[in-house]
Amino acid sequence: MGFDTSGLLPLSDALQGMLAQLDGCCDSEQLPLPEALGRVLAMDIASPLSVPPFDNSAMDGYAVRLADLAGGAPLIMAGKAFAGQPYQGEWPAGHCVRIMTGAPVPAGTDAVVMQEETQADGDRITFLTTPVPGQNIRRRGEDIREGASVLAAGTRLTAREMPLLASLGIATVPVRRPLKVAIFSTGDELKPIGTPLAHGDIYDSNRYGVRAMLDRMGCDCLDLGIIPDDPAQLRAAFQKADREADALITTGGVSVGEADFTKQLLEELGEIGFWKLAIKPGKPFAFGRLPHAWFFGLPGNPVSAMVTFDQLVQPALAKLAGQRFERSLQLPAMAAEPLKKAPGRLDFQRGILTQGQNGLEVRSTGSQDSAVFSSLSRANCYIVLERERGRIAAGETVTVEPFGGLLL
Repeated sequence: MGFDTSGLLPLSDALQGMLAQLDGCCDSEQLPLPEALGRVLAMDIASPLSVPPFDNSAMDGYAVRLADLAGGAPLIMAGKAFAGQPYQGEWPAGHCVRIMTGAPVPAGTDAVVMQEETQADGDRITFLTTPVPGQNIRRRGEDIREGASVLAAGTRLTAREMPLLASLGIATVPVRRPLKVAIFSTGDELKPIGTPLAHGDIYDSNRYGVRAMLDRMGCDCLDLGIIPDDPAQLRAAFQKADREADALITTGGVSVGEADFTKQLLEELGEIGFWKLAIKPGKPFAFGRLPHAWFFGLPGNPVSAMVTFDQLVQPALAKLAGQRFERSLQLPAMAAEPLKKAPGRLDFQRGILTQGQNGLEVRSTGSQDSAVFSSLSRANCYIVLERERGRIAAGETVTVEPFGGLLL
């Protein structure tokens, strides 16, 4: 695929190389707003109106004209304004208007004085403070001006965006269709959950992690199950995925020493690069293209499969789906205990991040072996240790990456 695969490929180079080849492949459609949750916007959204649409009160209190307060005498309450029921009567000099939060301010209002800063004697209102112009008034368009861009194409709609669009009266939105991703696991030793294991068998677990992450991304998943190490069955699975999906993700079959016919089939059917990445866990990885679908080959070890999906496949699928993608935040934290590390690979150790007396602290979840999935299930972050870094002593500063949406 145009990469130098001799030696170990840095993660950043692998990711940059993949993304440079990918373009969005999902058509757009119009959906009613309630059905658009989780979809990716296909176009920028501009506001059809100003928010708020009129000047309104930010407090329960009294609308006043500053000139009427100049003498310090009480003002007579001329009437009341409620949200949805504006005051529409006369407003003579020397009068004020009782107003509730959200109600349109009467024409000529200079300020709203909150009720706690007044004293009422029937309709006579004494003001205990002198307001400044504009006090407690929300101006028209203060939040959003008509015609302003509110959401950019590529935004995945979450619970944060839905009420924003509803507040603008937007009933339908242009969104991308979901990316369709086929998955299967390879290996004669893999058995479905719920069946007894023979000696040498293990349960297929990777597919459940991959599918869960695809669901979190809003992808449609075509689950082809477990495919044994058989050329005919593998060929049929590759061809079905290529016909019916935008991308194919497999686990297993990409390491040195694994069944040669898996690699031979991939290279025969498409253009695939088999990489050795300078990361731990997750050194073996494959990327390329079948005739119609992009291919991502994850390592077979459970933690390696999850880490490579999170760090490499997630941003690649986001680009195919037309989604604007931002990586999880990375933060400095103090190592609460010594951490083992050999120079040579960027290490994503699994850690538990807590708030200590002097700031963020992180400790290991235990064994960091790529086959020990419990180390990931107990973690809430990666401890990201630089490629050339060695052992870390307790008290040293390390970089942590709290788990994002895929792993929560």
